[in-house]
Amino acid sequence: MSKRVSADYVVGIDVGTSKVAVVIGEVQPEDKLRVVGYASTPTAGGLKKGVVVNIERTIEAIRRSLETAELMADCRVRSAYVTLTGSHVRSLNSTGVVPIRRSEITDRDVDSVIEAASAMAIPADQQILHVLAQEFVVDGQEGIHDPVGMSAVRLEARVHMVTGATSPAQNLQKCVERCGLTVEKLVLGQLASAEAVLLRDERELGVAVVDIGGGTSDIAVYKGGAIRHTAVLPIAGDQVTNDIAVAFRTPAHHAEEIKKNYGCARAELVTDNDVIEVPAVGEIPARELSRQMLAEVMRPRLAELLRYVRKELHRADVYDLIAGGVVLTGGVARTPGLIELAEDVFQIPVRVGVPQSVDLGDEARRHDPACAASAGLLLYALQQRPRRGRSGGSGGIGSGGVRVWVDKVRSWVTGNL
Repeated sequence: MSKRVSADYVVGIDVGTSKVAVVIGEVQPEDKLRVVGYASTPTAGGLKKGVVVNIERTIEAIRRSLETAELMADCRVRSAYVTLTGSHVRSLNSTGVVPIRRSEITDRDVDSVIEAASAMAIPADQQILHVLAQEFVVDGQEGIHDPVGMSAVRLEARVHMVTGATSPAQNLQKCVERCGLTVEKLVLGQLASAEAVLLRDERELGVAVVDIGGGTSDIAVYKGGAIRHTAVLPIAGDQVTNDIAVAFRTPAHHAEEIKKNYGCARAELVTDNDVIEVPAVGEIPARELSRQMLAEVMRPRLAELLRYVRKELHRADVYDLIAGGVVLTGGVARTPGLIELAEDVFQIPVRVGVPQSVDLGDEARRHDPACAASAGLLLYALQQRPRRGRSGGSGGIGSGGVRVWVDKVRSWVTGNL
C-alpha cells in the first residue's frame, strides 16, 4: 500500500546527544495536535555535547527513527523542523528604531524595525538562528506586543537574537538532508521545550526553563510573555553517567542503564537494604551495591550542574526575573529527588515540565519530560503555518514549496527569522 503524502501534518526531529526522536503530528480541528507517529533511536556516539561528530552514525539514527515513525503514521515525510543545540550557540538582546512614514503602523513597518534590530555585526563563522521579538515601543509607550494598526511617528523593537556556529548547523542539516528530507528550520532546543511545558502565567510572571539532556543543559528565560535570555551549558547527564562508570567500575552503557533505572538525587529517599546488581568490566563477576551509594555518587554532580545553571542566570542578570520559578525538563528531570535538590540550590519553586497541548498518544510519553522538545517542535511548527482557511497545506509531509515561502514572510512578522 502506498504511503500518504498529502495530509495535514507537521513533523519534528529532536536531535539530541543521546537519542534522535522523530515525531509526526496530525493537525485536528481548532489546530489541536495528535501524534500519529513517534520513534526514538540512540545516537550511538554520533553526537557529542549536542554537536555532530560522526556523520554516518547520526544519519543512521535519524533514518531508523524516521522509518519507524513513517510506518506508524502510514505516511511519507518530506520535510521537518529540527532541534539544534551546543555550546557554540550565542544570544544577545538588541534594539532597532524606524520612523513611520504614514500615520499608521503596517506589517511592512514591523518587518523593517525587526530587520533594523537584527542588523548586528556577528562573527563570520556564526549564523542567525532566531530573531525573537520581545516587545515594541510606540512613541515611547512600552510593552506593546502587536503594534500593527496603531497611529505613531516612531516604532522601536526590542528583540532577542540567537546565533550558532555555521559548521555544526550545516553538518546537522546535511545529516537530515541525506535522509531525503528538507529542513524547514533549525530550532533552538530549549525554545521547543518551552513551547511544550510552559504555562502562559509562567511566561508573564517570569520563569526559567532548564532542559537537561544527555550532553547539554539548555536554558531559556521568559518574562512579560517574551524570551529574555538563552544559553547552552556543556554539562549534563553524560557526566553523571561517567561518574557512575568510574565509581562502580562498570562500562558506560551499563552505567547509563543504572542511572535511568535506579538513579536518585537524594540518598535519604532510598533504604539501606535497597541493592542493585552492577555489571563489571570483562569477565569479572557482577557485584551488588546499595542504591544509597548510587545516590551519593549522583548527588554531587547533579548539584554542581544546578549551581552552574544558577551561576549563568546570575551572570546574565536574569535571576531576579524568574519569580515563577524554574521548570526542569529533559531526560535527567526524571531523576527522583532532583526537584528537592534543585529547590535547595535555586531557593525558588521548581517543577518538572512535561508536554502539554499535544496528544502524544502513549501514556508514558505524556508524562515524560524527555519528550518535551519533540512535542514542542510540533507546536512551533504549527505556529509557522498559515491559519486555517488556506487551501492545501501539507505541514511536513508532501510538497510545500508555496507554504515554505509564505512561512518565511510570516516569520518576519512574528519575529522569527
